[in-house]
Amino acid sequence: MAETLADVIEYPKSYAFFIDMPGLKSGDIKVQVEYDNVLVISGERKREEKKEGAVFVRMKRRIGKFMRKFVLPETANTDAISAVCQDGAVTVTVGKLPPPEPKKTKTIEVKIA
Repeated sequence: MAETLADVIEYPKSYAFFIDMPGLKSGDIKVQVEYDNVLVISGERKREEKKEGAVFVRMKRRIGKFMRKFVLPETANTDAISAVCQDGAVTVTVGKLPPPEPKKTKTIEVKIA
């Protein structure tokens, strides 16, 4: 399985994952969430079919399966994930949960024993 390089950027309201996958169609790429906090981006690049009489002189492009896993932070909203494949690059956007409200101070009445 080939290691696929990725850039990850944190924005104020989301996380973005950028992965170059030239030559792949959106149907060749799968985006999943495992265990509620692991983003998995996987797919397969298949070898082009040889045309009759053609002989490969050099093969440098990777073929086969690839996968990347990213552990998402607690602030990631796994219900707000989108993925777009454009011009050989996949962008996966994961929204952030709103920050938790600060806990209010609780006053406890002291009773006389």
